[in-house]
Amino acid sequence: MAEITRSAVARVGVDLSKRVFQVHAVDRGGRVLVAKPMSPERFFVWCAELPAGCLVAMEACGGAHHVARRLRLLGLDARLIAGHFVTPYRMAGRSGKNDANDAAAICEAAGRPHMRFVPVKTAAQQGQLAVHRLREGFKEERTALINRIRGLLTEFGLVFPQSPEALRKVLAEVIEDGANELPGVARLALQRAHLHWIDIDLQMAWCDERIASHVRSDDRAKAAATLQGIGPVTASALVASVGDFSQFDNARQFGAWLGLVPSQNSTGGKACLGRITKRGDDYLRTLLIQGAKSAVMSAGKRTDRISLWLVQLKERVGWQKAVVALANKNARILWAVLTRGVAFNPDHIPEPPAARCCLRPQPAA
Repeated sequence: MAEITRSAVARVGVDLSKRVFQVHAVDRGGRVLVAKPMSPERFFVWCAELPAGCLVAMEACGGAHHVARRLRLLGLDARLIAGHFVTPYRMAGRSGKNDANDAAAICEAAGRPHMRFVPVKTAAQQGQLAVHRLREGFKEERTALINRIRGLLTEFGLVFPQSPEALRKVLAEVIEDGANELPGVARLALQRAHLHWIDIDLQMAWCDERIASHVRSDDRAKAAATLQGIGPVTASALVASVGDFSQFDNARQFGAWLGLVPSQNSTGGKACLGRITKRGDDYLRTLLIQGAKSAVMSAGKRTDRISLWLVQLKERVGWQKAVVALANKNARILWAVLTRGVAFNPDHIPEPPAARCCLRPQPAA
């Protein structure tokens, strides 16, 4: 009976956790065949007996890419779904969230013909992204440490300019200066904080070295780094996160995936556009925005078409909107560069779209 049931399974929804996988399997008619929790080891053994090409869907969460890669090695069609696409299919609504209901909702969402799935990342992609995540953690830790040092110094009447470099230059002297009222224990504490700051800088330098090595060895990342407002960190993060850029049908779809297109609240044929949607990966969008800020600030020093457009746009709509516009433009240019295999040219003039021949019926004589 178990073998007959497994051969009839057409779609499986799995709610992942650290120790228990909640499984919800249905046949082609939507009849529930299996609805029970399994240990991860038992789950993979159970999946090994599923028919080849069976759809197994999961939410995109921690460990989901690893599970999807293992399932694909078993010949199954493993797919990932963003969590906000699963919630509307939970029959019990928001108040009935549990593992069983989530697995059933994932299974139902995976059966929709127009569902959007998250591409499964390779181990190499996730390895490179691990460096970026580590670097972000060090950066946040360094900012918190600098603020902590400033707060401690302020308690003893020692206030310095806001720049981290300004504090770095005087911190060692302040710790050794016997003229201030810093007590001995405070000097020891600040000395340890200073050593911690130096260690964080060394760790970030290692991360930057690994990212630079990735850009040098990857042709796509090297091509992405040629765009104005895209440096090595952004180029490496984009290539590692996206993988295959041809999964997007066009450049606008890629910009929308990054959350850089305007939100809509349109009705009755009247278009009403608002702020950018801010969907997708916050880290990628932040890198593109920060890089665009640098390019907009220095646009007046260049004479290429994009820089001239930026100068005019900044005067017309303001600095912030010009930055977001350049970030969106860079995302679209990057898609074109990496999918068409062309080099970035800031003076490129796009070809006008071909005139559409509209055949209208001629009036009767």
